[in-house]
Amino acid sequence: MVPKARVQKRLYYKIGEACKALGIQPYVLRYWETEFPALTPSKSRSGQRVYSEKELEIIRRIKELLYEEGYTIAGAKKKLETELASGGLAEAARDEPAEEGETPAPARNSTARSRPAPPPAPDPAAALDTSGGERVQRLLSGVEEALQEAREILALLEPKSR
Repeated sequence: MVPKARVQKRLYYKIGEACKALGIQPYVLRYWETEFPALTPSKSRSGQRVYSEKELEIIRRIKELLYEEGYTIAGAKKKLETELASGGLAEAARDEPAEEGETPAPARNSTARSRPAPPPAPDPAAALDTSGGERVQRLLSGVEEALQEAREILALLEPKSR
C-alpha cells in the first residue's frame, strides 16, 4: 500500500503547492477553473492564485471524477454541482479520518493507481421486476405518437403538387 502524501495544513496554498500536493499540472488546474464554476480561487496581493482547503477538496473530487471514474468535463461538472448542492462533497471529507499533519480530505497519492470498486452484488428484487415490460410498452407508444406527429408536420410542410 502506498502511503498518503503528507501535506502541511495551512489556510492557503499557491498554485504550484496545490498542484504538487494533488499530482496535477498547473495548466490543467487553470483550465479546470474555466470549466468548473465551483472552483474560483482568490488571488494574493501579488496576483497569485491561492487555494483554500475547500478548493483543494473540490479539485480532488474533479480529478477523481475525470481520471478515476471516467466522466467527461460536462458530466463531471453536473455531478460536482449536484454533490455540492446536496452537501455530498463535505460528507465525503468528514467520512474519511484525517491523520495528524494531513489535510482532512480524501487525499490520494498521484502515483498510486487505485482500482475501481467492484460492482455491487445484484439485487434479487431487481431480477423480479415485472414493470419492465410495461415501461417498454409506454416507450414504444410514445415513440409511435412522436412519429405520427412528425409525419403530420411533414405532410403540412410538403408543397401540394396537384
